[in-house]
Amino acid sequence: MFVALVTGSVVATQKAESMKGHKLLVVEPYRLDDTSRDRLVSTGRTFIAVDTLGAGEGQFVLVTQGSSARLTPETKSLPIDAVVIGLIDSVRIDGQNIFSRHDSEN
Repeated sequence: MFVALVTGSVVATQKAESMKGHKLLVVEPYRLDDTSRDRLVSTGRTFIAVDTLGAGEGQFVLVTQGSSARLTPETKSLPIDAVVIGLIDSVRIDGQNIFSRHDSEN
């Protein structure tokens, strides 16, 4: 699993029948800044993930990838490699708040 920021969405009008009705998001994985350990920084990569929770652009989410992406009831029969499995409220590292959804809403 990894933390990612939703940076956009993908619209595909023609796709496999099993994928119809599934929202696709562009997600950018984030990691802990290894020098300061006080913030999340982009890894510089992007993925497309199926959204089963109603995530939106600008929101931090929890993503799982690979065969684990097909282990949820909503995705068990889908040809996918990444799925949003959580909407992140906060991230705490070494007793310090690194991210809070409530702080980013202001």
